Amino acid sequence: MKLAVMQPYLFPYIGYFHLIHAADLFLIYDDVAYIKQGYINRNSILSANGATRFTVPVPGASSNKLISELAFSVDVEKVLKTIGQSYSKAPYFDDVFPMIWRALELEERSIATVCQKSYEELFAYLGLEKQFKKTSELEYDRSASARDRLIALCHQFDADCYINAPGGRKLYAKQDFAEKGIDLKFIDSLQVVYSQGVDKFVPNFSIIDMLMNCSPSQVIEHMESYELG
Repeated sequence: MKLAVMQPYLFPYIGYFHLIHAADLFLIYDDVAYIKQGYINRNSILSANGATRFTVPVPGASSNKLISELAFSVDVEKVLKTIGQSYSKAPYFDDVFPMIWRALELEERSIATVCQKSYEELFAYLGLEKQFKKTSELEYDRSASARDRLIALCHQFDADCYINAPGGRKLYAKQDFAEKGIDLKFIDSLQVVYSQGVDKFVPNFSIIDMLMNCSPSQVIEHMESYELG
């Protein structure tokens, strides 16, 4: 069984979804510190004026708090309006916008819950089954090192393969995981290009941009554009 773990991000870029796609179980790492001014609550989309940032407020946001201790504001009208105006003429707007609305208007406002809802909506739209759990709801030794916490989570779910983002190469050694019966792999995203309705493709936008411009089958094809090593 392949396991991946990552902090929750709101409608992140395609690389994040490569990680989810590659795993059998994706753990939303919400019992770690919130990264203020990071991308947990924001991303960029393509509007008529070019790259446009959208942000959902997180009241009381602080790097001294855990992600699980924080929630998104209910004030999402501006974000929905920005997304709606930017993509109202996109080919898949009618299918995709309701999915975004359901996630952003979710009654339960915790960051991990809203993000999980968005992931579930997205994979249901694509017809793909994925399992998600929040680490804040699990029992394990949170005082252990980052490496040992990941190993413990693998053992908890009998995962014999742990998939990490490419930046993990600087943090974790394959041998350390192998000694615990786990095959550590790193994921590398391949180049993804699709029609955005503009002259020159602009990469690294929120997954919203791809969903609005690509058919479900095209999104799945891009979702599989990665290598494990």
